[in-house]
Amino acid sequence: MPHRSRGSAREGAAGALTPNGEPVLAARFAVPRVPGVFVRRRRVTERLTRALSGPGRLVLVNGPAGAGKTLLVADWAGRPSLPGRLVWLTVESGDNDPGIFWAYVLEALRHRGVALPDGIGSPVRPDGVDDLLLSRLAAYLNGRTEPVILVLDEFERMSAPEVAEGLRFVLHHAGAGLRLVLVSRTEPLLPLHRYRAAGEVTDIRGADLAFRPEETGVLVRRHGMSLSDEGIRKLTERTGGWAAGLRLCVLAAQRAEDPERFLKEFETGQSAVADFLLSEVLHTQSVMSQDLLLRISVCARVHPALADALTGREDGGPVLAELERANAFVERIGHGWYRLHPLFAEILRAHLNTRHPGLERALHGVAARWLSDAGLLMEALPHAADAGDWTFAADRLVDDLAIGQLFTGLGADRLGELFTAMPSSVPGPAADLVRAACALARYDIDRGLTALSRAEAHLPPADARGASAAHLSCALLRVLAGRLLGSPETAETAGRRAEEIGAREVLAERLEAHPEIRTLRLAALGSARLRAGRFGAARVALSAAVEAPAAPSTALPRQDSLECLALIDFLEGWPGRAEAHARQAVVEAERSGVPSSARTSLGQLVLAAVGIERDELASARTHVHRAALSPSCSRDPVAAAWLTVTRSRLLLAEGSPARALRVLGGIPESPSTEMPSWLDAQMALAAATAHTALGRPHAAAEALAGRSDAGPECVIASARARLASGDEEGARSLLDTLRGPGGHGPAVTVRALLVRAETARGLGDEAAARHLVARALAAARPERLARPFLEAGPWLRELLDRGPTPRRAHGRPATGLFAELRTVDTGEPCPVPVTEPLSEREREVLGRLAQTMSTDEIAAELFLSVNTVKTHLKHIYRKLAVTRRSEAVRRARELDLL
Repeated sequence: MPHRSRGSAREGAAGALTPNGEPVLAARFAVPRVPGVFVRRRRVTERLTRALSGPGRLVLVNGPAGAGKTLLVADWAGRPSLPGRLVWLTVESGDNDPGIFWAYVLEALRHRGVALPDGIGSPVRPDGVDDLLLSRLAAYLNGRTEPVILVLDEFERMSAPEVAEGLRFVLHHAGAGLRLVLVSRTEPLLPLHRYRAAGEVTDIRGADLAFRPEETGVLVRRHGMSLSDEGIRKLTERTGGWAAGLRLCVLAAQRAEDPERFLKEFETGQSAVADFLLSEVLHTQSVMSQDLLLRISVCARVHPALADALTGREDGGPVLAELERANAFVERIGHGWYRLHPLFAEILRAHLNTRHPGLERALHGVAARWLSDAGLLMEALPHAADAGDWTFAADRLVDDLAIGQLFTGLGADRLGELFTAMPSSVPGPAADLVRAACALARYDIDRGLTALSRAEAHLPPADARGASAAHLSCALLRVLAGRLLGSPETAETAGRRAEEIGAREVLAERLEAHPEIRTLRLAALGSARLRAGRFGAARVALSAAVEAPAAPSTALPRQDSLECLALIDFLEGWPGRAEAHARQAVVEAERSGVPSSARTSLGQLVLAAVGIERDELASARTHVHRAALSPSCSRDPVAAAWLTVTRSRLLLAEGSPARALRVLGGIPESPSTEMPSWLDAQMALAAATAHTALGRPHAAAEALAGRSDAGPECVIASARARLASGDEEGARSLLDTLRGPGGHGPAVTVRALLVRAETARGLGDEAAARHLVARALAAARPERLARPFLEAGPWLRELLDRGPTPRRAHGRPATGLFAELRTVDTGEPCPVPVTEPLSEREREVLGRLAQTMSTDEIAAELFLSVNTVKTHLKHIYRKLAVTRRSEAVRRARELDLL
């Protein structure tokens, strides 16, 4: 016979019975104990506090098994000041009988000291509850001054619509007297859309519950372990911040001699994590759902139609939706796509190989074809590689006209690494074209040309059906090879061929989908012309490339073209224009998300050169440092040589001409690339300037010998060398060979005027000298040029000291320029740029250092140990070449690191 549940307040459920006569289990009212290693995520608990202190009625803590939902709420429930009386009930599946559920709710209220009215009643039968009882309960709660916070844990066990309807009724009519917290793996049956529309629900989802790296670090330390920042980051990434996964991994690593190595190498498929996920998630699903989960685990993301292709069934849509609703580690990511939790997918793949050996490879093949047919070639290619179907992968890349993606686009490096694994035995012109592209992208010219010639030898005729894309790819690669070879003829010939093939209507749609083909061709053609010294023609092609449609795939060649234009501007003596183009290139790269490893370095070198011309040496050092970090400087011999010239000029500006000369001697020779003549002339100019600073005019003249046709700068430098030897007439004769402006900018004009002024002074015409200096200052002012005056020599100071100051130069008195002249010193060391970049964590420590925080304070702020902070400081000092904190901060500010 059913009994009314009873029990007084605070005495709990002693002796209380449910409507079916079972004793009420008081243990279900207990707030779970929070273990000592629990990591409080303040960002989440503060959100919970705000939600329950505000007008909202409902908080839904919804996440997969092991996400830490219950402990999060239990920890919050232990706070000293809660915004109401907390009542906890852990739901059981038997509570789907409405009478049982409400009997437990009433008893839970009494257990927590909520004095229910005597006449409120209680359920008398398990399968129903009197509506009047719920009305009386709602009215009582609505009349309370202190709200009740009812936590229903493990609410995913509740599937009875009658219970959900009763909860909705009480919650609606209890007003501010009831706050409901549902902790669940699944979406409850309550009408959440109404609460959301009214702003009365707070959702705390799995993504909110996921650990962040700093929280993982705290968890690791609470288990008595020490991991590097990188190890913590990787552990967080591999587990997706999933709380149970993290804890199980850490517990397993505790038993290892080298925990960091263990976490890096351990096989999740054979671990306690796998046991948890397989038993708690996979095996709780239906057989059909399990089969789908195993098969889609080979994909980073899956569409229902792709799931159908992988399973051979037609239930992908509903099964995925149900798995997502059940929080079975399946997440909807928009536009109909889903993805698996990364660790779950990893374990499923291991389980798939155990249960169905060989099936994973076949599934990759299915996925490759489905994705390719769906127009998702970049996603299809890794699957083709995993299926070992390299012929399909190469054919699709070439036929789709996507070969340019190996040189540009945000995934170029990843795509290059993918095809680097292609076996040499894979036959066919498409495979050779891909090999050629991979090699040229690595600046491996010989290997690239060999593969390209082999591909051309086996291609069908250009007018054969389906051959156009391959022939256009060949032509594009020839243009790119011409650039690397420094052969504008090769680039021009291949460029015309590419343009002719690209005009065919059959390729129109694919070319429109791949604007990088034309942009790459123009950028490479412009660069080849630049290397040949054909600046005007180069500017035409480069400007056309810059005008290409803005797209992720064209970002890199457009940035490259802007940097080449910047270099041309600088070489022609227009530092302001050069700076504008270089900065535009930086903006273009930042806006398009081009990774720093893919960017070219010319822009940074141009900015450094402009900084030297303006005597802004700290800025110049920063740009040299950034350029040196670019991989392009180590791959491209021309960029590497230009970096060396810029370093030499910087050392000279810092007062170390001897070191400047030694640096120039270290330019490596490239067997494949001919050094551009203008670069050769720039090296000679830098050497001649250093020799002149050392008082060795004959050596300067020798460095410039035979370069009278290398441009006005060489003529001007030769004239300076003549003057330094006392040959004023010879200098004037050389200067007289200079023709008019010829498109050259102020940097060239100013130097020419100063050498003419020195010549006039040497010939006794001081008035003419003053006039020429005044003209030089006027020409220099808009460009803020200072270096030509600082390099001119002591005669200029003497000239100005003996007469009125002609004018002000870009805001500074002309004489002020010479007060800043460096004393020539051939032996003393000078500060050098940073040669090794600071890590992200080192930058964070450096930032706290600049705030004058102590080591202990930095450790607490960044959740690090004191010893770890000391290690970071040691690395920072080494990289910045300093020994003290104040020096590190000063040096970092000089390099714009702060």
